[in-house]
Amino acid sequence: MAYRLGDLAEQVGAELRGDADCEVVRVSQLQNALPGAISFLANSRYLKHLADTRASAVIISPELAQESPVAVLVSDNPYLCYARVADILHPTALFKAGIHPTSVIAEDANIADDVCIGPCSVIEAGSWIGQRVYIGPGCVVGAGSRIGRESRLVANVTLCTRSNIGERVLIHPGAVIGSDGFGLANDRGKWIKVPQLGGVTIGNDVEIGANTTIDCGTINDTIIADGVKLDNQIQIAHNVEIGENTAIAGCAGIAGSTRVGKNCTIGGGVGLAGHLEIGDDIHFSGQSLVTRSFTEPGHYSGNLPAVATGEWRKTVARIRRMNDMMQRLKALEKRVEALDTEHKPD
Repeated sequence: MAYRLGDLAEQVGAELRGDADCEVVRVSQLQNALPGAISFLANSRYLKHLADTRASAVIISPELAQESPVAVLVSDNPYLCYARVADILHPTALFKAGIHPTSVIAEDANIADDVCIGPCSVIEAGSWIGQRVYIGPGCVVGAGSRIGRESRLVANVTLCTRSNIGERVLIHPGAVIGSDGFGLANDRGKWIKVPQLGGVTIGNDVEIGANTTIDCGTINDTIIADGVKLDNQIQIAHNVEIGENTAIAGCAGIAGSTRVGKNCTIGGGVGLAGHLEIGDDIHFSGQSLVTRSFTEPGHYSGNLPAVATGEWRKTVARIRRMNDMMQRLKALEKRVEALDTEHKPD
């Protein structure tokens, strides 16, 4: 569907500079856009593509707007503005309500009339599914689980027993919610499984990426609060709590019983040890190793970046000698102190 630039600008709260009647139908990258597309420039590294763009319009910051050869939507936050425009031009596809004949539905499942349940999905006993929920092909909704209105399970999503999903939650393919936590007790060298009796509670407006796993609690629930955004292939262990509007990038892992506050960001590949307290507005850069609690808001990093292999080996060798060097330094300090005392005037 085509949209006038004037209408788009009004809907997203941007300033239009150019022809209000110009129509766009899609979003495209700045460097390969064609007429009828709108692009954006949020990173100055891509400024070199602006002069030659064939897009009909560009979303851009006030500082760069005058350099555009085409119409612009001016915004202090071009990336956010682009997200809103993209949502208008490329809305989520509507679905038709209905239950596919190959799905398996428990007799006592409570399902709203306008739900879509796709092929080969399984809805187990005691489940409750709210209005306008979409359950894609191959999904499993475990016994006693609840899914709030307008939530979407894209495909092959597994909700294990006692999973409680809020409203407008988006869960991507392969995600597993409520699998057993890694609870084991040692009996003279033999591992004994600890029953995992809790569930998972997920708030409203949460997004969970592909193949991400969230374990159920040992006794109480694992909790994901409203507005949390989880990337692909993240591991959330049992009894973890994640506060509102925290975003976590791919391949991060959070060990059991750690609590993460509100409005945090956790970069890709970050590992958080168990039983930690992470406060609000704390940000860990990618690949950080978090082994202690952090309560003061700020940005934290905790790993060494990659270097040439020879340089890394030298660094490791120095680290291995660190204890010996510290002992020698302490001995030297004691000798200096003794000499100072010996030569101190009376």
